[in-house]
Amino acid sequence: MTETTNPTAGLLEIIDDLAALVENARTSPLSTNVKVDRDQALGLVEELRRNLPTQVARADQVLEDAERSLEDAHRKAEEILATARARAIELVQDEQVVVQAESRAAEIVAEAERRAESLRADADEYCDGRLADFGQDLARLTQQVEAGRAKLSARVRPGGPRVRWDAVSSPEWPGDDEPADRRSA
Repeated sequence: MTETTNPTAGLLEIIDDLAALVENARTSPLSTNVKVDRDQALGLVEELRRNLPTQVARADQVLEDAERSLEDAHRKAEEILATARARAIELVQDEQVVVQAESRAAEIVAEAERRAESLRADADEYCDGRLADFGQDLARLTQQVEAGRAKLSARVRPGGPRVRWDAVSSPEWPGDDEPADRRSA
C-alpha cells in the first residue's frame, strides 16, 4: 500500500491500493464492518484528488488529438474521393468508345422497336385471320345444326307428342316401327 504520495501514480493504481486497504482491514466481531487506517485511507483519497485533474486533462488531450486526426483523415479521404470521381467522369466522357457504344445502342434499340412493331402487326393479322376462319366454321356448324334439327323435326309424327331426345333410353327412333337391330341388318 502507498503511504507516500506519488504524483506519477496512475489512477488505477491508487484505486487498487484503496481496495486492498479495505480488503485487508480487520473486521469487527460479529459484523461486516471493518477497521481501516484513517490516515492511510485519507492519504489515498487525497492522492486521487491530486492526480484526477491531471489524468482527466491527459485523457481530454488524447481525445482531442484523436478527434483532430480523425477529422484530418476524413477530410483527406473526401478530397481523394472527389478527385477520383472527377477523373473517372473525365475518362468516361472523353472516351470515343463510349460515344460509339451509345450510338450503336440507340441503333439497336430503334431496330428492335421496328421489329417488335412488325411482329405485333403480323400477330394481329394472323389472329384476325384465325378469328375470321373460326367465324366461318361456326357459321357452317350453325347451318348444319339447323339442318339436323329440321330433319329431326320432320321425323317426329305429326300431331304426336314431342320427344325429349335427352330422355330417350331406347335405341329406336320414335316413329320407327321396327327395332334397331333389324334396321341395321
